[in-house]
Amino acid sequence: MPPGHDHARGLTATGRHRGRLTAVMAISAGIAAGEIIGALVSGSLVLLADAAHMAADAAAVGLSVLAAYMATRPATDRRTFGYARAEILAATVNALLLLGLAAFIITEAVQRLAAPPQVGSGLMIVFGVVALAGNGASLLLLRHGQAQSLNVRGAFLEVASDTFGALAVIVSGVVIALTGFTLLDPIASLAVALLILPRTWRLLRDAVDVLLEASPRGVDLTEVRAHMTALEGVKDVHDLHAWTITSGLPVLSAHVVVDPAVLTGNRSAAMLDALQFCLRGHFDVVHSTFQLEPAGHADHEPSVCL
Repeated sequence: MPPGHDHARGLTATGRHRGRLTAVMAISAGIAAGEIIGALVSGSLVLLADAAHMAADAAAVGLSVLAAYMATRPATDRRTFGYARAEILAATVNALLLLGLAAFIITEAVQRLAAPPQVGSGLMIVFGVVALAGNGASLLLLRHGQAQSLNVRGAFLEVASDTFGALAVIVSGVVIALTGFTLLDPIASLAVALLILPRTWRLLRDAVDVLLEASPRGVDLTEVRAHMTALEGVKDVHDLHAWTITSGLPVLSAHVVVDPAVLTGNRSAAMLDALQFCLRGHFDVVHSTFQLEPAGHADHEPSVCL
């Protein structure tokens, strides 16, 4: 395959942050292991919930790292965009893991509201502080990449919700130590679960949009058509498609009706250059495919899009 059409290698946004994601995975796994021990010793549900959250995050980030590696594999005749879409599949798995985790936390918290057990507040505070420090380091590692990749954004949101979880652990431990109000442990656990849900829904929605090949955000097809038809020699645009292969890789295809002089006067190459320059400049779409055709050609071909 020609070098100019190797769509997967070097283009994925997650791949550029693979080292940072690996570091975050290690931090999350370490915190989870420590919190599990602390939860078993102290009997705290909110600490166990935060440990489960951290463990799920470590596994989810691990999937993202694996997907980023797979996305660097070259395109083939069978997989013409390589394995770039694996990043979006990993983002979907991340979201589903978090939804399952939230359901588990809510179920356990409701049961403990009826009969709150005794918990060790001192250990809660210690492990909460350790988790907060680790999450802060992870957020610093991911703060730039989260604007470029769904997977990095998913990891960033997960760590952010972990940060609130760590704060909930610390506050719960302090209040329980001062007042003996053990009911705060399941209440804080519910708060952790509610923090997970809206962020997870947004991540899942964005990933599903990519899988369903919805138009990329910021790409209005009506506006795209207006820009294209404003070019000299363009009469109409139909069968216009725009979708996203993976984070940072929007693509577009269209049938473009042009003046006969464009096709007969050796102006096809110049027209293609003008169309691609228009999309790169106005919509940040680097990869585009066009079929130039004369008026009436669409009458004997099936139309599958706008």
